[in-house]
Amino acid sequence: MYVFDLSSAFIAFFAVVGPPKVLLSFAQLGAGRSTAELRLLALWSTLVAAVVGGVMSFTADFVTSLFHVSDQSLQLAGGVIFFLYAVALVLGIHLGGGSDDDEHLANPLVDGIRGLLLPYIASPLAMTAVLIGSLSKDTWAWHSTVAVAYLAVVVINCVCVLVLAPLLQRTHRTSLELLSRLLGLLLAAVGVELVLYGLAGLGVPVSGAH
Repeated sequence: MYVFDLSSAFIAFFAVVGPPKVLLSFAQLGAGRSTAELRLLALWSTLVAAVVGGVMSFTADFVTSLFHVSDQSLQLAGGVIFFLYAVALVLGIHLGGGSDDDEHLANPLVDGIRGLLLPYIASPLAMTAVLIGSLSKDTWAWHSTVAVAYLAVVVINCVCVLVLAPLLQRTHRTSLELLSRLLGLLLAAVGVELVLYGLAGLGVPVSGAH
């Protein structure tokens, strides 16, 4: 998942926080909401997600320096997070989302944004990917490239939700579970790749890292 240009950054973000993952979150919130409400929720949550991702891409060096975290440590930690999240998906355990028993807020929009906070707006997977991508090069031009790549994926997510909103409200839970398990396999591979990069950066001979 190590990125060197705009296209590789885009592919990395698309694999980690692209439509397959985001549509699952919106489909779970689609029940009990009208199509108009779901689309409004998509627009607002996407705007907030874009701002959070953009800020993180430009402050990656400051954040890691503040907490005295090395690039290799971040890669190893990110790989573990990705892998654990992937295993949970494969086993049918959804991490980061609110429980169906949680108390709902009076404002449907605010309640929906709260439900999307960890799985989409400030996803640990997304923030880890943005930090690792931004730290690949220490230039403002590269940070801008990472921000643009992340913004492009976020916009694609929003368009997919806007177009597929009526379908998401009628999607059977079995279909969602199947999609989440397939996504889990992809994220597990990304997690292993990150661990390999982290080990290689520490000087451990790893032939699989490329």
